[in-house]
Amino acid sequence: MKLTDTHTHLYVEQFDEDRHQVIENAIENGIDRFFLPAIDSTYMPAMHALQNDFPAHIFLMVGLHPTHVKKDYQKELISVEQELKQHKFYAIGEIGIDLYWDKTLLVQQQEAFRYQIQLAKQHKLPIVIHCREAFDEIFEILELEKSEDLYGIFHCFTGNLEQAHRAISYNMKLGIGGVVTFKNGKIDQFLDQIALDHIVLETDSPYLAPTPYRGRRNESSYLINIVDKLADIYKLSPEIIANITTKNSKDVFGI
Repeated sequence: MKLTDTHTHLYVEQFDEDRHQVIENAIENGIDRFFLPAIDSTYMPAMHALQNDFPAHIFLMVGLHPTHVKKDYQKELISVEQELKQHKFYAIGEIGIDLYWDKTLLVQQQEAFRYQIQLAKQHKLPIVIHCREAFDEIFEILELEKSEDLYGIFHCFTGNLEQAHRAISYNMKLGIGGVVTFKNGKIDQFLDQIALDHIVLETDSPYLAPTPYRGRRNESSYLINIVDKLADIYKLSPEIIANITTKNSKDVFGI
């Protein structure tokens, strides 16, 4: 059984002491493709170094995370453009809007999100969306930008069934991770009404560890727990879940 973690921050500080061991453990458990979303320019050297260490397994994105959008965000967008000229990337992400921590920079987040969507279209790349307490704001921009060349993943999807269908209508796969295993996660209550063709798997490690690891550092190897939960929801074998979701990830990222 081969699995793809479509969203994991393996380069961040939480893995400094055992990063290579964490990756090797995941590979031994069948998770052999890791897609790394960007945060801002300060993390790019660590991301490139990790890809150099595991070139057959690590695939990079580039972008400016909404919680790192500041008043001078244009400098970061210039850095994104420079990276795109110099390196191979598989998506623009994670990008979007986050109104959980700070609502004062909404306009800047909106501008950065839309600009990066347009960058993705120019480079024929998918986008990976971060949305926290901002479904209406995200959908407003997706509606403005909708086109055949707009596609990607709605990372860490935590919305309701109506919002799931709307996200899918914009050519987005739903990134399903640890939240689906939470007792109060809610998405497990309707996920079987969404065709598995619209689902990709993710951990968002080191965040959002699935049950029974909730509250601890998340790891890509815990993707197995998410597979088991989806197998229960869809009444399919873990192997079928793995095969379909890995194919879906290949459809998005082109590899």
